[in-house]
Amino acid sequence: MRSCGASWPQCCASSLTSARPSLPHSHSRLQLPWIPAGPCWTIALFLVVEPIVGHVIEPMVYGHSTGLSPVAVVASATFWTALWGPIGLVLATPLTVCLVVLGRHVERLEFLDVMFGDRPALTPPEIFYQRMLASDPTEAAEKAEEFLKERSLSSYYDEVALKGLQLAQVDAERGALDDERLTKIRDAVDEFTNNLSDQDDRLPPKLRSTTDAEATSAVESVAEDAPYEDLPVLSKGELPSEWQSEYPVLCVAGRSFLDEAAAIMLGRLSTAHGLAARVEGAEALSTANIFRLETAGVAVVCLVYMDASGPAHMRYSVRRLRRKLPKATIILGCWMKDMDPAGLELLRDGAKADLVAASLGEAIKLCIEATGIDSHRQPAKQDERSATTAV
Repeated sequence: MRSCGASWPQCCASSLTSARPSLPHSHSRLQLPWIPAGPCWTIALFLVVEPIVGHVIEPMVYGHSTGLSPVAVVASATFWTALWGPIGLVLATPLTVCLVVLGRHVERLEFLDVMFGDRPALTPPEIFYQRMLASDPTEAAEKAEEFLKERSLSSYYDEVALKGLQLAQVDAERGALDDERLTKIRDAVDEFTNNLSDQDDRLPPKLRSTTDAEATSAVESVAEDAPYEDLPVLSKGELPSEWQSEYPVLCVAGRSFLDEAAAIMLGRLSTAHGLAARVEGAEALSTANIFRLETAGVAVVCLVYMDASGPAHMRYSVRRLRRKLPKATIILGCWMKDMDPAGLELLRDGAKADLVAASLGEAIKLCIEATGIDSHRQPAKQDERSATTAV
């Protein structure tokens, strides 16, 4: 063997070095070990998806199904787990639901429902009033459509919208609302009712139900046996000849913008029942304008008031309408809060009106009865329609 002039280890090292292929400079750097794709996805799912599912999606799903807000689900799980450990985590949702139920049925514990429940703190009429005051009729109409999945249009107008206007009337009487705000409420109600103009006033089939917490609260505020939910929807062909005009019903506001807002709701509801209605503001009753009031083909006049502070104004208004429309039926709509039937009859008698109504539904019932058509034929049709839908 040929000698290389160096020791044996040095010769071996030199041979290995000369035998190693030359690599580019970039590849001579230290390389990180390769990690398989499976563990990467597992880590990503654990760090990203798990927090989203555990802290966002699950609280929302559990909250909607149990009546708790998503924040309440997370807070209760944290509290009960810290208190009792794993057992507290298991019992967190049931225990919090019990607290919410107590808050809904015990007046002094109502704050528990406000804190942990998924329902709004305000009542449906208060929310409606707030939206009209904020000029937000679009959202109000959206919530009303959720309500109409379970109940009728007349129930919403009477139990939510009209009571909301009664709250506005209380504020107006104590001077909290100026003319600008009252005008804003009137215009918002007009747009709100226009958004619902394609809705008929029939009870929907029981196959649908709303999942909206606010709409559910409004539905539960209406009695199951509401008296004016089964009124008939008439067609123009079955109306008597004196009701065949373009607008057989005239809705007139008594004296304020809130009266006009209520008259607008009555007009829309009357139209939904097949009795087309026209709405006039309070200025139409003035001495200068009453003679220019268009009354051709009017069979019923509904005079609307949201307060009873002006019986003399009611009497003079009815007198002017009687002179202008001697053959028309005049219905006095007095929609004050907590007005008893005896007080309503006194107002009707003092104003010399033909009929008096304490709600929108009652006014529609009186209009239908004035046509001479049987108002009790619709429930049978409604029952038949519901049975057909169920089949």
